[in-house]
Parts: sequence; C-alpha cells; structure tokens
Amino acid sequence: MFNDFTRFDIEAGDVRFKGVMGGAGAPVLLLHGYPQTHIVWRHIAPVLARSYTVIAPDLPGYGDSRTLSGTPRWTKRRVAHALVELMRKMGHERFGIVGHDRGARSGYRLALDHPARVAAYASLTVVPIIDALDAVDRRFAMNAWHWFFLSQPADLPERMLAAAPDAFIERALARMAGGLDRIDPIALDAYRRAFRDPDVRHAMCEDYRAAVEEDSEYDTADRARGARLACPVLVLWSRRERAGQIATPIDIWRNWADDVSGCGIGGGHLLPEESHEEVLRELVPFLARHVPTKES
Repeated sequence: MFNDFTRFDIEAGDVRFKGVMGGAGAPVLLLHGYPQTHIVWRHIAPVLARSYTVIAPDLPGYGDSRTLSGTPRWTKRRVAHALVELMRKMGHERFGIVGHDRGARSGYRLALDHPARVAAYASLTVVPIIDALDAVDRRFAMNAWHWFFLSQPADLPERMLAAAPDAFIERALARMAGGLDRIDPIALDAYRRAFRDPDVRHAMCEDYRAAVEEDSEYDTADRARGARLACPVLVLWSRRERAGQIATPIDIWRNWADDVSGCGIGGGHLLPEESHEEVLRELVPFLARHVPTKES
C-alpha cells in the first residue's frame, strides 16, 4: 500500500510508535481516526510524498503503536505531547498536520498546546470536541451513538466489544462509509485485525472517555480564555454527513482561528478512504501555500 515508504518503530515518551514514512522535503504529519490505522492514508500519503516528508503513525494504542504507561489517561493533550516527541526524534521541529476524525482532534490540541511546532493544520470531518458536544441532538446521538457507548466507565464497553469485535467494527465502518463495499478489502482486513486486539479496543474506549471528560475540559478552558490556533486551518467535511445543518464547520472553526478555509465534499465520513481525490484537490494547494516544499 505504501510503495517507496519505510516502516518506523520509534519510542517517544510513553509510546512505541509504529507507522510509515516517505518522501523528502518539509514534514507533514498524518493522523488517522477511529476505528482505523495509518492505512487510511494509503491514497493520500504517496501523492504528498512527491513534495514532502510524510510521517503516518498509528495513534497511541491504535494499530501497532503501543502505550508504555496507561496512567494518566491518554487525553488528546498527552497524545499531542507524544507526537511532538516523535517528530523531534525524527528531526522535525515544525511541521504541517493533516488529521481525520480522532486524529484531527489530537492535531488541533497539538496546535493549541504547541503553536510553534505547527505550520498548518487540516481537519477532515471534525470540529472541536466541545462544539460537537454542545450541538448534540437526537440525530447526532443516533448517528454517533458509539461516542456514548465507548465512553462508559471501564470495563463494561471492553467486555461487550469482546463478544463480537468483527461485527462491531464492520457496523461502524459501514455506517461511516455508506457500505463496506466502499472500503478496500485489504484495508478492511487490516482494521479488523487491529480491532481484534483487546489492548486496541481498550485504547479506543479510553480515547472516547477522555473526549467527554478531560478533553472537553481543556476545550472549555481554552474557549473561555480566547485561545486560538496560530496557524492556517483547512476544514473539509462530508456534505452528506452535515446535510441540513445551518452552521458550517468553517463557521465553527472561525471561533478558534483567524485563517480558516475549506469546503464540503462528496462521500461520507471516511473522506481519506472514499473521497481522496477531492481531499487532495483541496489539500495540496493548501499545503503548498503554507508548508514549504522541497522545491522552495
């Protein structure tokens, strides 16, 4: 899936990160979402690697990346700190970030907590956690019911997921993509294999528990003090997923950053899987404007 990329295995802080890297030029960090791994970037990474050094790790606890300490909880702040350490060990002090789903949430936390590190930030399909929770209604609860299931206290969700891990992840991915047939069978098998690991399932539950607790508190405090992302922000979202909603993600992100651009595109929630050509159409010029390429 990643021709001309190399695999890495790097211990950074409390995480043993695994993933792939390739290309040459200014660094761009790709952060995947739930319930996937770095494989979600298989269409995006090779194109970006023509101009950039692309680093695509599995998030802490997801895929093959392993957390070396379970306490304190793996909040987005702790994930962001570990990612900064990973990039530092790779020799990168400042970089672009492209995040999807949970990866985008770790990405904006990194940009808020470590502004000098981030040259540009792209969010695929998400708004800040506190804004998402503030807007919860019946439609959101029905579509994103896993938020409230996975965030229940341990270890009830873990026990229930163990009963039928394949059925759960297949239902989740089918809903996000509009059908399992929209996901490459090889990638789908990789996601299934990862989700069969009880440590991975526990990490995902902890991710969602942190979202409704500590991460929401961080967002609330930052919003109260008027914290803003110092870097340019690109926002892409699924028109189908947000049909009928009055406020656009651009409207929401402009409460958090001065330089915000973006648009809705076709497909469902899994934009890097099913709408990668449209994502690249917006992402490539955005990065070219704000992250120096190897030619410049």
